[in-house]
Amino acid sequence: MEDKITIIEGPTPIFEPVQDGWALGLNETHNYSITALTRLRTFNGPALVERCYSRWKHKQPITLHYKDELGLEASAPILAARSVETDDGQVLLLWLHIQRDEIDIEDEIDGEDDSDTGYDLFQ
Repeated sequence: MEDKITIIEGPTPIFEPVQDGWALGLNETHNYSITALTRLRTFNGPALVERCYSRWKHKQPITLHYKDELGLEASAPILAARSVETDDGQVLLLWLHIQRDEIDIEDEIDGEDDSDTGYDLFQ
């Protein structure tokens, strides 16, 4: 079983602070971190969600691997996942556990269509 989802090309993901009550409960930890949401365009959203569910079913972690703003490899534990179909294709929604000192968080959405993120995900 794969223990990660990797962004193979595209910009650094945009992390949005979570405002939903159910998702805030995912961050019950002693670490100084936040729960953040990112949206990633993909061709195989349901399969990636299934990979997450399989890991969690066996009580194993799964992480998102990406390049940060400096081009360095970074990762974050995935807390929840959902695949949605949009007019432009499949979008993978990932709720992540992000260390506050490791990443800049977008404070607001700029109103643009978030379904066209330009990300391609490794299977």
